[in-house]
Amino acid sequence: MIKAFIFDMDGVIIDSEPLHFELNRRVMRDFGLELPDETFHPYVGITNEQMWAELIDRYRLNTTVAELQEKESLLKPEVFRDLQPIKGIRELLANLKRDGIAIGLASSSVREFIEMVLEKLEIRGYFQAIVSGEEVERSKPEPEIFLRAAKLLNVKPADCVVLEDAMHGVIAAKRAGMKCIAFQNPNSGRQDLSRADKIVHTLENLDYRLFGPCYPKRG
Repeated sequence: MIKAFIFDMDGVIIDSEPLHFELNRRVMRDFGLELPDETFHPYVGITNEQMWAELIDRYRLNTTVAELQEKESLLKPEVFRDLQPIKGIRELLANLKRDGIAIGLASSSVREFIEMVLEKLEIRGYFQAIVSGEEVERSKPEPEIFLRAAKLLNVKPADCVVLEDAMHGVIAAKRAGMKCIAFQNPNSGRQDLSRADKIVHTLENLDYRLFGPCYPKRG
């Protein structure tokens, strides 16, 4: 039975992971480091705060997480100036709304960036609940962000389906007791999505009914 559908954002709603990799490279370049995209693949799906903390330790950088986040914020408007939705997203949202399925979003990105993306794509109105990475204590792969989204939607975890593109997100969804569809986005780096209930290579004509009948949420 499906009562709610919860989206990740980066790599699912927008094909943003290559842009995040570019942004990360430019920040690290200020410290004399030229790093390939593969350096950042393991951090897909977790919060930037956690990623920067680990990179500071790994490369022994003489800086702080706050300073790296500030550099990131200054570069982000230029790097993310031309955002486009992934093919199939608009149709999927419209179909979920038509079927009366509650729609949520659980992203490790910060709330300001999430709101900017949804407003820019003119899809903000579809989402009845949004949880950002800064609003939970434990980021993906811990299940807290998805459990919080389900609570806001007033739907049991077992009645939720999650759409993810990253290993950390898939693990979080399964730990939350939810069904998970994994989108094998080639731009999200090498991700082990084997724990997902279903792996797809396109979001066009996505059949979310494969986990059972849709049951419109009441009230």
